[in-house]
Amino acid sequence: MEVVAKQQSLRRGGSRSLLTRKRFQFAGALVFGALLPWSLRGPILPGSLTEAASLNALAGNVVAVIVAFWTRLSIETYPGIRRSYVILPSALTGHGIAIAWFLLTRFPYDRLALGLGFLLHVVWLYLVYMYGERKVRRRIAVVPYGAVDHLQAIDGVEWKRLQRPQLKDARGCDAIVADFSADLPDEWEAFLADAALASRIVYQVKQLSESLSGRVELEHLSENSFGSLLPARGYFYLKGLIDFLFAVMVLPLVLPLMALVALAIRLDSSGPALFRQTRVGHAGRRISVYKFRTMLALQAGDARRSAMTGANDARVTRVGRFLRTSRIDELPQIFNILKWEMSWIGPRPEAEILSVWYTNEIPFYRYRHVVKPGISGWAQVNQGHVAEVDEVHRKLQYDFYYIKYFSPWLDLLILLRTIKTMLTGFGSR
Repeated sequence: MEVVAKQQSLRRGGSRSLLTRKRFQFAGALVFGALLPWSLRGPILPGSLTEAASLNALAGNVVAVIVAFWTRLSIETYPGIRRSYVILPSALTGHGIAIAWFLLTRFPYDRLALGLGFLLHVVWLYLVYMYGERKVRRRIAVVPYGAVDHLQAIDGVEWKRLQRPQLKDARGCDAIVADFSADLPDEWEAFLADAALASRIVYQVKQLSESLSGRVELEHLSENSFGSLLPARGYFYLKGLIDFLFAVMVLPLVLPLMALVALAIRLDSSGPALFRQTRVGHAGRRISVYKFRTMLALQAGDARRSAMTGANDARVTRVGRFLRTSRIDELPQIFNILKWEMSWIGPRPEAEILSVWYTNEIPFYRYRHVVKPGISGWAQVNQGHVAEVDEVHRKLQYDFYYIKYFSPWLDLLILLRTIKTMLTGFGSR
């Protein structure tokens, strides 16, 4: 039986050893995305391999593959991301940079080779994903001490609970996880040290749980939970500048769309096209957030309940239903970005009356205001619209995860998933 198990392990390891290896994927991308398009010039396509346009296109495709590969590695470290989501955007980024370089420098280049390089590069990556990575299920060995039992509830991972401190028992596992705060027996401490010396990946259970779930468990507000309470200040200010410049760039493009949406709203129901609501922004400041009106005029009544939108809410208009599903109703918040009150990506700003309620009901709720609120956020792409306190508690876990791992790569991941959310209507009400 042990021999059979070893053979099965070897077969499984062998099936993963080629297509899932990053070096193999990178080498294949260079061959299909750069060398193959260049080699066709001369034998099959007209032209010469040594002319300046062909060589420049070869260099451009090589750079595009390197940038795309680096982008994928940077984004895939974050949870909640399927690798298939990253393939096309990363390839577009790499090849887009190469094309922009040639347009700006006016160097001669082979358009056909650049286009064919992009196409073959994407096809190669999707083939690798379909026949290799998609079938791989992460396998992690668990040191059976401390707060590790909850890991079994996390889907998408095969958990192997170790029975003895032997490295050979963790053979075939992608990593090892342990609760470093637990009082581990000496032999298990030695086991973890040996694993590190053998270059095995060893995770702390809290960080691994956060990584796989995309949430930070709310225990108490402390440096132990969040590291530094302030996110990276350098990126905070750089992000504000990027938000503002991008808003200036896209405003002329979206103004005609906003005019058509406003006209559709006025034709569909009586009332103004724009809806303005006082919400809580960065550092707890009150801001007026703009949205397209998607509901009928509110009647006098419970102000807190009026600020919430329930599933299949009867107040939502026909046009409003489409605007909410596609998230187009949030588009006027570009003016909040131009006023430096909001960001494209960040925790969603809550209505003031709801924010006061949540602050009274949930400990350290106000900590989410340490970064600028955004049009889209980590909670929105993972959970969707919520209102009740128990749902907001989980939403806060996603918000705190965003603050803890505040970075351009997490923002890029949220942007990619926002596009998917807009196409599917996930979480709208």
